[in-house]
Amino acid sequence: MKTNPTRYSSAVGEVWIMVTLKTKYCHNVFDKHSIREYTDAVLTEALTHYEIMWRKKTFDSNHVHINLCMGIYSKPEIAKKLKGFTAPKILKEFWWLKSWLFRGGGFWNPATDGRSGDMNFYDRYLDQQKYAPTAQKTLFAFS
Repeated sequence: MKTNPTRYSSAVGEVWIMVTLKTKYCHNVFDKHSIREYTDAVLTEALTHYEIMWRKKTFDSNHVHINLCMGIYSKPEIAKKLKGFTAPKILKEFWWLKSWLFRGGGFWNPATDGRSGDMNFYDRYLDQQKYAPTAQKTLFAFS
């Protein structure tokens, strides 16, 4: 039992989930290092701004996974906060993306996945993503 749980006003506790944010139309924009690094920075800025605790964040070609604590937020609230904070900044920095890939507006897919469960399992899953910080090479990297 945890002896010092996180406190949110009168609500006490932690619920850790893995959130997946996917780009609209599944465009592989995170294969570009500059877009991936900038998105990583603005996501970290958003998580800090909204005081959302997180422990791991990693990218694949067209999505990002974040292991975070929901606190008192619901899954839709977290998605709205993260997408709403990051999308305008990303599309402003990489202005050509909007006219090239995202003509209909928006950077993120409206669907969001948030899963709870064994967070150690999800940590290992994130380590296997294409752009995981562990930089472990897979056979896919050599094809």
